[in-house]
Amino acid sequence: MGIGKSKTDPCHLSVPWGKSQSVDPSQSHHTLDSKQSEDICQRGDAVCSSTAEMPAGEQEGVEERLEEDTEEEVFLKFVILHAEEDTGEALRVQSLLENDFGIKPGIIFAEMPCGRQHLQNLDDAVNGSAWTILLLTENFLRDTWCKFQFYSSLMNSVNRQHKYNSVIPMRPLNKPLPRERTPFALRTINALEEESRGFPTQVERIFQESVYRIQQAIWKETRNTVQRQSVA
Repeated sequence: MGIGKSKTDPCHLSVPWGKSQSVDPSQSHHTLDSKQSEDICQRGDAVCSSTAEMPAGEQEGVEERLEEDTEEEVFLKFVILHAEEDTGEALRVQSLLENDFGIKPGIIFAEMPCGRQHLQNLDDAVNGSAWTILLLTENFLRDTWCKFQFYSSLMNSVNRQHKYNSVIPMRPLNKPLPRERTPFALRTINALEEESRGFPTQVERIFQESVYRIQQAIWKETRNTVQRQSVA
């Protein structure tokens, strides 16, 4: 599950995690003149012709490489689930973790491209990353969708052994949710406290590369199994 990022797109999530592409719709049908179109078609025919003449094994290898070039899936370090009003704060936290602590790549929920139902997008986000960060702000409990997100994330971490301890509540500097108003299920988990002097130590202890590698390996094996079953 890879994704092309769209920094402040409020639409909720997801396409296969891969390379982002930027397309200007206003130019999509008018950028090529007839000569360019003819050249491209000729080059495409030549590639298809040369591929068709290859032995079956080599042909499959070329097709696989073409698919890899088209879409490179990436297992992310983290995804930040947040209230819609907290998109700016989520972007700040993402930048903090990536640039100050070197924990990357990561993504926030609002960066996920539009196009799929919310439940499928949530599944892609949580299972396509090693850690799920719940941004606990005053807006968090006002959003019913946020409540569903954190309950679903917790259930996922319980039902999948490799996801144990992968849900990380975090109180950011701006408008943090008071502890007394935090849902009981989240109070049982040690939260990241950005205003705490021990915050850097907390981050180092939680986001360990060895844990990421284990989850990444399981994710790759699961993805490959699904692909083999779909081909069979």
